[in-house]
Amino acid sequence: MEINEILKTCDHTLLRVDCTSEEIRAICDQGIKYHCASVCIPPCHVAGARRYAGDRLKICTVIGFPNGYATSAVKAFEAADAIKNGADEIDMVINLSMVKDGCWQEVEKDIWAVREATRGSVLKVIIECCLLTEEEKIRLCKIVSQCGCDFIKTSTGFSKGGATREDVALLRANVAEKVQVKAAGGISSLQDAEDFLALGATRLGTSRIVKLAMELENAEGAPEEQY
Repeated sequence: MEINEILKTCDHTLLRVDCTSEEIRAICDQGIKYHCASVCIPPCHVAGARRYAGDRLKICTVIGFPNGYATSAVKAFEAADAIKNGADEIDMVINLSMVKDGCWQEVEKDIWAVREATRGSVLKVIIECCLLTEEEKIRLCKIVSQCGCDFIKTSTGFSKGGATREDVALLRANVAEKVQVKAAGGISSLQDAEDFLALGATRLGTSRIVKLAMELENAEGAPEEQY
């Protein structure tokens, strides 16, 4: 698979707590140059990124991140505020405490609150697979599908594990056909990216693929060694 095709599926991501405006502008430049699906950045940088990138790039941000235990009202407000500031896509974290308590109706209400606040925008639901049993993952696939969300996402990248091939295949097999799968966390090579896409992911949350593209570009432009 050509790297340019992989790049089109990437949410080029920078979510470090100490990232600067200069770094955000830099990843916007990279996202535009390499035709990424979006840049995924902290909510506080959304308005500035939108002003900087204009309509050249989709802006994605995170809600209830990375722990997911804010109240539903707070998450809905965060999402609406992000969209007002210029976000095109929202990646929300589910309430894992509710999942572990088996409060499935409350989990659904939590997702619905954000879905209602994001009508007309893309909503991705992060379920943090590394903390879930297979039964919980499958149950969440059904809930995300019922709530009319656009994507189910494997991971925040801030917990004890990222996307795995097994999880991507499991999610793809259990969500509704119209729900897409985003693999995030732990995508460190082109082979990882190709494997996740082959298994059914249509979006990748990573900064590594752009870095690999830049490395390849630099290598191709380097002068030949003289012997």
